Amino acid sequence: MRIMLLLAAAAVALPAPVLAWGKTGHRVIGAIAQPYLEARARAGVKRILGAETMAEASNWPDFMRSAPDPFWQRTAGPWHYVTVPPGKTYRDVGPPPEGDAVTALQSFSATIRDRKASLADKQLALRFIIHIVGDLHQPLHAGNGTDKGGNDTRVTFNGRPTNLHSVWDSGLVDNEQLSYSELATWLGARITTEDARVWMTADPNVWIAESTAMRDRIYPATGEPLSYQYVFQNKARMEERLEKGGVRLAAYLNTLFGPVR
Repeated sequence: MRIMLLLAAAAVALPAPVLAWGKTGHRVIGAIAQPYLEARARAGVKRILGAETMAEASNWPDFMRSAPDPFWQRTAGPWHYVTVPPGKTYRDVGPPPEGDAVTALQSFSATIRDRKASLADKQLALRFIIHIVGDLHQPLHAGNGTDKGGNDTRVTFNGRPTNLHSVWDSGLVDNEQLSYSELATWLGARITTEDARVWMTADPNVWIAESTAMRDRIYPATGEPLSYQYVFQNKARMEERLEKGGVRLAAYLNTLFGPVR
């Protein structure tokens, strides 16, 4: 596909990080976003995805990372995260040469707006946009540049050896023992009109700044086993990131499919 060739030209081979939010978290964000879509965005999503829901589309970029094609094994890996060292902002550091989640979001958005782009390119682009917005609301996908977004920080969670990234990808979410639709319904019902108004921003710099600030508060003491106390301390944080991710996904798509300014 044309977009693959354009983006691959700037990429370098890098190891792929652990997936973000896991399947449940990404689906929750897609489901929460749905009722906040404006008419143009609803129609645009339907035109591109057909019967495929945003919850269904949200995990496709992670699923495809097992495909043997070099595009998936090398090129697309950096598009799931950003790196922001402590004390810096994303505006301070910008993207690396191989690109990152922000540059991918920009490129895929241009594809959605391109009247000459094929339906297949637009489907790839929209699935990635849905996924990337979710990724940028997972605090460890705004990595500090020292431990691969928590992948190298070994911990035990509920008595099992894992890493901090995995705890935030799926451990905290799956600990609720809810389906994605149950969790999305519960969280969506808590979002007030005022919450949605305040959170409704399509600026990735805002999302990244929030994730970076939270990232620096969720690292446990070295050797500390993570169990009920860690869940108690971070459950509300995790839920808020999912809620905001859904509202911001809608905000981004409303802007993307809205009138050209």
